[in-house]
Amino acid sequence: MEQWQPVPRQKAAVYQVAEAVVVGDDWLIVTHERPDGDALGSALAMAHILQALGKRWTFVVGEVVPARFRFLPMFDRIRQLSELSAGPFSRVIAVDCADQLRFASVASAMAPDACVLNIDHHQTNPRYGAVACVDSDAAATCEVIYHIARALGIPLAIDLAKCLYTGILTDTGGFSYPNTTREVHEIAAELLASGVQPYDIAEPALEARTLEQMRLLQTALRDMVIADDGRYAFIMVSQEMLADAHANEDDVEGLVGFARSVETVEVGVLLRERPDGTVKASLRSKRLVDVAKIAQQFGGGGHARAAGCNLSGPLTEAKAHIERAVQMALKEV
Repeated sequence: MEQWQPVPRQKAAVYQVAEAVVVGDDWLIVTHERPDGDALGSALAMAHILQALGKRWTFVVGEVVPARFRFLPMFDRIRQLSELSAGPFSRVIAVDCADQLRFASVASAMAPDACVLNIDHHQTNPRYGAVACVDSDAAATCEVIYHIARALGIPLAIDLAKCLYTGILTDTGGFSYPNTTREVHEIAAELLASGVQPYDIAEPALEARTLEQMRLLQTALRDMVIADDGRYAFIMVSQEMLADAHANEDDVEGLVGFARSVETVEVGVLLRERPDGTVKASLRSKRLVDVAKIAQQFGGGGHARAAGCNLSGPLTEAKAHIERAVQMALKEV
């Protein structure tokens, strides 16, 4: 069997990031709103890397982060924007942000001329920032950051490994999505060798559900809309549904997977009504439809198999717009 070597696809950009973090200090780390496992894992992995280099860092978010990720090392050092006493920061590391709008809620913590390192894996990323380390073939932003750690010679200590493993695990759907490659498994094996216990991460990150989420799921599945030909399905969550289930925004996460899991479905869509009446659309596909192209029609983006966008409400109108786009995409495959 050939010897596997961890070689980054974006080698020049990886080394540009490595050089920048060695030279600079006092970094602000930001990620996208409503951060998921890869967003939090990659942000805290960068925090561990900076700490190993003796650098100062602050990880700030614009809203409360999901409590199910509290197992992540240094989770307690995540700061709300309102808690910041320092800044504005002139050096910024943006992780897992497909565009700059994804971290606009914390832009006030950044200097107008801030040097931004853009570390990401979304295919729709426009390569913003002083350095754009974007690998759209990577399964997760944590896969990119793994290569940055290797380039810097940072040992994969267990706390860093937990952060990296969390991002890779969640963005591959527990190693079940089409973005799961040999490299993903090789990297995961190396992280496990650092002492990561898979179930200790998989259980809270992928399996555990609150009672409120189960009540919400019960209602959402009851009202799920499946196309006559069975090729797409919609789950819609209104503010009224959230109130009835005593659920919150975090409890909506993961519901889109149930729409896609229907045997005949190629595209699953989750429409989430926000308090201001706007609608967040999450799109997932199995093999044929590039949902990032659908999301881009509405100012969003993402990956070929997982993407999202925002629409004006109400839910029924948002569904009509997305449904037409999904139908057109299915006709082309």
